[in-house]
Amino acid sequence: MEVWLAYGEDGLRVELPEERTTVVQPVHAQAAADPMATLHTAMREPVSGAPLRELAKPGQTVAISMCDGTRPQPRHLMIPAVLEELDGIIDLDDVTILVATGTHRGNTEQELRRMLGDEVYDSVRVVNHDARDSSSLTWMGEHGDGVPVWLNTEWVQADLRITTGFVEPHFFAGFSGGPKLVTPGLAALDTVLTLHDASRIGHPNAIWGIIEGNPVHDDIRAVVDAVGDVHFALDVTLNRAQGIVRAFGGELSAMHRAACEAARETAMQEVPSRFEVVVTTNSGFPLDQNLYQAVKGMSAASTVVREGGTIVCAAECRDGFPDHGSYREVLASEPSPQALLDAISARKDTVADQWQVQVQAKIQVQAEVVVHSDYLDADALHSAHLGHSDDVSETVAAALDAAGPDARVCVLPEGPQTIPYVA
Repeated sequence: MEVWLAYGEDGLRVELPEERTTVVQPVHAQAAADPMATLHTAMREPVSGAPLRELAKPGQTVAISMCDGTRPQPRHLMIPAVLEELDGIIDLDDVTILVATGTHRGNTEQELRRMLGDEVYDSVRVVNHDARDSSSLTWMGEHGDGVPVWLNTEWVQADLRITTGFVEPHFFAGFSGGPKLVTPGLAALDTVLTLHDASRIGHPNAIWGIIEGNPVHDDIRAVVDAVGDVHFALDVTLNRAQGIVRAFGGELSAMHRAACEAARETAMQEVPSRFEVVVTTNSGFPLDQNLYQAVKGMSAASTVVREGGTIVCAAECRDGFPDHGSYREVLASEPSPQALLDAISARKDTVADQWQVQVQAKIQVQAEVVVHSDYLDADALHSAHLGHSDDVSETVAAALDAAGPDARVCVLPEGPQTIPYVA
């Protein structure tokens, strides 16, 4: 059978044995016919707590947290909808939109205008959070399992604090959205590094779709619950075309749980058992621009590959590893994935890019990982402890032959767009 894989801009077609192949496709979810009405309904009929307009009082200062440019949040709809709900109560001069960058770079004016629209950008103050600027952070104490918490001062000092985001499975925090719009989104570097340390990332529950018993998400939630700093939360779920499917508003915890369950229905798919071979992608361009991002596709495959099996990841990687950051250097610093895990576990501190390397190394200890890329050759991949595939069809055939006549292959044509799981 011929299977199309999301790869680069044009895709990749591979031949696989039909009788031994299971294809896990994303569920098609219809976008809301009137997304703005859907958003307003979520704010007026919340999952839990009071409607947003009942929380707002004249003279209050308002901080609205939103995702940065690395996330496909429909900010151009969500932020105007929130401002419309506040209209007539809150003066726009008292509103600040905080870009929850986490440890990422701030967005440029051009990017922000594209994300929000000129009208919003020109009428409301927009500030990029900077996790490394101590002068912009406020100490909030130690919470959760020893997490030192500094948060954005403008967020802390606002009278009314509103988060806006979207919910999808996350490869080590369980699901995105909700409390992540406060921490790591508006937290200090030290706070983020603690939340992403080796013990938390290395936990077996630090994986797609798990928020209870996941030490990363447990501590994110514990921090936000302890500082009690979200008055209203608004999250959406999206379809493959990034259209709003559903919207959820209200008290943070209840709202986020409802949104996670909705996301699970469309973005996760149960399979009966694990597979000897799993073929995955990183959803094509622009998400498969580099190997660093392709770890997400590998992680999706790791949820259903057998111990000692093979993961074949088709990711174009036109930007290489990439060259900036420490990801490539950390990967090459030890002779094997197990040695990487041991070295990371032995560290007393956490460094940038360590958690991505740790996730990748954990996958590579579980299974052999082979990459098909038009831009990374065998030597480059070998330096990252990865195999190289010139032809995905041939690589899968060889892996199936080696695994025996009953071996099967699972294909994730769009990578982490749908996360498979074994019940």
